[in-house]
Amino acid sequence: MASVSVPRTAAGILRRPTATTGVWSWFTTVDHKKIGIMYGVAAFAFFLIGGLEALLIRAQLAGPELSVVNADQYNQLFTMHGVTMIFLFVMPMAAAFFNYLIPLQIGARDVAFPRLNAFSFWVFLLGGLFLYSSWFLGGAPNGGWFGYAPNSTTDPSVGMSFYALGLLITGIASAASAVNLAVTVINMRAPGMSLFRVPIFTWMGLVVQFLLVFSLPIITVALFQLLFDRRWDTAFFDPTRGGDPILWQHMFWLFGHPEVYILILPAFGIISEILPVFSRKPLFGYQFVVFSGIAIGFIGFGVWAHHMYAAGLGPVANTAFGISTAIIAVPTGVKIFNWMATMYGGDLRFRSPMLYVVGAIMMFVIGGLSGVMHSVVPSDYQQTDTYFIVAHFHYVIFGGGVFAFFAGLVFWWPKVFGRMLSERLAKIQFWIMLVGFNLTFGPMHVLGMQGMIRRSFTYPEALGLTFWNQMATVGSYLIAVAVLVFIANVVITQRKPKGLDDEDPWDARSLEWTTSSPPPEHNFDEIPTVHALDEFWHRKYVEDERGRVVRVPAGAAPDHDPARGGGSGHAIHLPSPSFWPLVAAIGLPVMGYGVLYSWWVLALGALVTVVGLYGWALEPSVAEEA
Repeated sequence: MASVSVPRTAAGILRRPTATTGVWSWFTTVDHKKIGIMYGVAAFAFFLIGGLEALLIRAQLAGPELSVVNADQYNQLFTMHGVTMIFLFVMPMAAAFFNYLIPLQIGARDVAFPRLNAFSFWVFLLGGLFLYSSWFLGGAPNGGWFGYAPNSTTDPSVGMSFYALGLLITGIASAASAVNLAVTVINMRAPGMSLFRVPIFTWMGLVVQFLLVFSLPIITVALFQLLFDRRWDTAFFDPTRGGDPILWQHMFWLFGHPEVYILILPAFGIISEILPVFSRKPLFGYQFVVFSGIAIGFIGFGVWAHHMYAAGLGPVANTAFGISTAIIAVPTGVKIFNWMATMYGGDLRFRSPMLYVVGAIMMFVIGGLSGVMHSVVPSDYQQTDTYFIVAHFHYVIFGGGVFAFFAGLVFWWPKVFGRMLSERLAKIQFWIMLVGFNLTFGPMHVLGMQGMIRRSFTYPEALGLTFWNQMATVGSYLIAVAVLVFIANVVITQRKPKGLDDEDPWDARSLEWTTSSPPPEHNFDEIPTVHALDEFWHRKYVEDERGRVVRVPAGAAPDHDPARGGGSGHAIHLPSPSFWPLVAAIGLPVMGYGVLYSWWVLALGALVTVVGLYGWALEPSVAEEA
């Protein structure tokens, strides 16, 4: 039976009881750990949906002139696949890791604004559901994840209006989360944790939040202009009335290229956390990795037009952006050499997280090399809008990002749930996914060089594209098998009794492992004091008289580490659960439907959001017992 507290509002009026356990607690929680889990579950569900869309695409292209889906359905499928994987899977999956781990890694009890954190999750989830409701309300978006004008403004179906509104809603979630996490890292670090004692994962998270804060306003303006062109017949992107469709490309890619690093920097952070653990060495060149991540974020704002070489910007602009594209490879290469140096001479242990990390590095290097090719303008002219670009993008984002995400899931699973995933099944999944991934996207390089245009609904047999398309289709279904193995691993593991034989199963290095698994609601009985980078490692190991690293003998330290969770947590200030963030979030998609269908629905949605924000503002920060 759920325990319930009954707080009063500032006006003294009883509000609805708020559960602290049970199903209702997930709707009212402001605990960063629960919100991180909900982000992960929702993102993985969208990953499965986006994967099903990809399987339908590959089924359509498995042979020449097939008719698994028609041309319009195909346009909707590839658009929603791209939108789903970028905005509804990779970004929120990174948010899942950030929400759960950043407060633990910096020794905090929660994020800076817990209710805002809950609000950002519900807005993301409802925004994603709003986007997917388009399938049932006239058709899904069909203009590609990049929504190029004027095609996106002149299409008569409602799909691209859902696209503009859905991304505006999810953008609110990303902006709220970015501000929240940035303030958390800057202001809530434990005593002694200087910026150069912050774990790399948290550092990369901080860079990502600044990228979001500075790039989201650009795409927000562009989406409003797209919506106004479609809904109220303005002419921002209509060249026949003084508008400029190239303006959309500039604004989209001014967001879209920093977005690439918003997607991949979390993976870099995961790799940089896991490699030292399984190499049994500190990360080589910690400060170089930090500054290279910052440099990637900064330079990433100066390369957007390499997506636009064929748009007619002229030789001067193309040359400038070709040079900047080559330059951004330098800080990226720094990270790769740091990772290699970390492994060099290390006591390598190829447990499943390490396999995923090494696989991620290898796949990302392949994608990065093809990316450097795109700094050569004549080469890019040949490859643009072909399957070579599809291969490059997936080697970077899937190869570098998704492999790293699975590494993180396996690595931190015992911390989050108090159970170890099956090592055997995790390794089986890795090898199936590695083979399936390369069989899917490797042939696309060849298809692109053979001239197969991306977003092709079908192709004639005479072009000779059948064999490599069949290989790609087989590979995509192997990836699906690998994902099913992961799901089976999770189901089998969750049926086991909770509890770890060793609460430090990987011999980890960072602060989140100093607390119990899973951590208590308050994270730490006492806020830890940090004395070094890799604080947890330094608590476990010392140098003997000969300078050799040895483990601290059992019993040499007090039985109870005050930083360790597991105590009662009494007298610790924690924010009370609240349903008002959910109420405020519900109004946003209702307003979206109102923009499309009825001013009255728009007014209703605005009223719901205002009521939610009003209740949120008047709610006391800590529950008072009735």
